[in-house]
Amino acid sequence: MSAAALIDAARVRGATLATAESCTGGLIAGEITAVAGSSDVFDRGFVTYSNAAKREMLGVDAATLDRHGAVSEEVAREMAEGALARSDATHAVAVTGIAGPGGSEHKPEGRVCFAWAGPGATAAETVEFGAIGRTEVRRATVAHALAGLHAALR
Repeated sequence: MSAAALIDAARVRGATLATAESCTGGLIAGEITAVAGSSDVFDRGFVTYSNAAKREMLGVDAATLDRHGAVSEEVAREMAEGALARSDATHAVAVTGIAGPGGSEHKPEGRVCFAWAGPGATAAETVEFGAIGRTEVRRATVAHALAGLHAALR
């Protein structure tokens, strides 16, 4: 799924987009805005690397962070919904994960939690990319986020 195809689909549907990113540090927004004409559909991106930024910029509940940790579908959901609430977008994607190196037995390197929010619905999932290296985890995360956002527009 290319960013150009996503932009075309959003344009046809009259949709606007926002991103809420942790482990990708703005790469999803960068991929979208690298396409000429993306300003037709892209509203804004939030880079919320720290838990404080997730709380302050997106309204992620501190109790959710405490209960589930930053790398969780629950936090990804609140990030995506927060991006919608704090933007003019109709659809948002959020990612939070462990790009590596490192991780733990319970939250291994390569685990990324995604959420896509749109009119009346939010979906979330966790993908285990594995210990393929920081750059490759981030690259795979961008591709999966764009594909999921495109699917959410259908």
